[in-house]
Amino acid sequence: MDHTAHRHQHAHPARGASWRTAARATLHCLTGCALGEVLGMVIGTAAGLHNAATVVLSLALAFVFGYALTMRGVLRAGLPLPQALKVALAADTVSIAVMELIDNTVMVGVPGAMDAGLTQTLFWLTLTASLTAAFVLTTPVNRWMITRGRGHAVAHRHH
Repeated sequence: MDHTAHRHQHAHPARGASWRTAARATLHCLTGCALGEVLGMVIGTAAGLHNAATVVLSLALAFVFGYALTMRGVLRAGLPLPQALKVALAADTVSIAVMELIDNTVMVGVPGAMDAGLTQTLFWLTLTASLTAAFVLTTPVNRWMITRGRGHAVAHRHH
């Protein structure tokens, strides 16, 4: 059996990335972003922080949780911590940034959403809508990056 073609296929795993692959990568990213985003919004809202401080807290936590989820997988695969951090940064930075831009734009853009309390439907509906919009709009970005061997494709090489 000729393994040359087989090796060539793995040398460029990102070629022709499917929408399903992109959606799975985005869902992975969304999980970390949502954990950080929801926690930041809840802490900021419960503590009565200014909207800007709440957004900054949510943004920071989204990156922390997003990177942590990717690092967990590549550390499990045996990469040392410094290399795992580099992989997480390469794999997730653009995806998280796009997702957070969309998510926070929706949250800030819906009148009263940032000022709504944790017991108010407006807060939770807007947060859900913002995360949904982030998923839908980030999936094509992730597909584009995966097709070029970037983004989630970088982390996938280590699984």
